[in-house]
Amino acid sequence: MDKKYFFDKLENVKKFLRVFWILLLLLLVIDFFINKHPIFPWEGWPEFYATFGFVACVCLVLAAKYILRPLVKRKEDYYD
Repeated sequence: MDKKYFFDKLENVKKFLRVFWILLLLLLVIDFFINKHPIFPWEGWPEFYATFGFVACVCLVLAAKYILRPLVKRKEDYYD
């Protein structure tokens, strides 16, 4: 008998994603009402840290794929 886990049911996945998107939107809206004390002018822009984090993550993935992977990748017959 297989054990059933929480995310095995499609309805639970849909509920989780719905809660995730609601929390994401809530956090983005709350950012407009938080009093910020920026050191640099761009830190005061709305949603600056969310945008910066997303762009940084995309840059890391692209750098890993196109710069780092060729450096550490071996040929298929490397161990033969």
